[in-house]
Amino acid sequence: MATAYLCLGSNLGDREENLRRALALLSPKVDVEKLSAIYETDPVGYKEQPLFLNLVCRIATDLPPDELLCFVKKIEAEMGRIPSFPNAPRIMDIDILLYNDTIMETQNMSIPHPRLRDRAFVLIPLKEIAPDLIHPELDKTIAQLANDVKGRKGVRKYKGGFDVSAICRRSL
Repeated sequence: MATAYLCLGSNLGDREENLRRALALLSPKVDVEKLSAIYETDPVGYKEQPLFLNLVCRIATDLPPDELLCFVKKIEAEMGRIPSFPNAPRIMDIDILLYNDTIMETQNMSIPHPRLRDRAFVLIPLKEIAPDLIHPELDKTIAQLANDVKGRKGVRKYKGGFDVSAICRRSL
């Protein structure tokens, strides 16, 4: 089984329910092992849109990276995501951040995620669940990257949320 980290984000509709539904749709093919808290975050790039809810999860999966990407893109489509312009509002966005210690670049994907190091809305929740994880290209811990990233003020713990222990199959 491979260990991967995913970031889920939503800023349209019932954002909290969108996160809950996406996690449920992941469960047939991955084991959600650990979840961060939910964070409400300022939009990046295109600013004229609603705030996002984001979380990061650690998963275990037998899917290779390309099949995992296809699987998460199907979930996005099933939830109603329509391809649009970069940084557009969306019902659901699921990004593969890391996959084991894999470093790969294909036409369809890059692992680690190429903008991971620049995104406070990803690094802060990732630091919560994997502070000592080493970025395979940068040879820095997630905690180091999160402490140095710009935009930390735009990432706040969400006051709502759901019981993450009910979603995780295994508590670690």
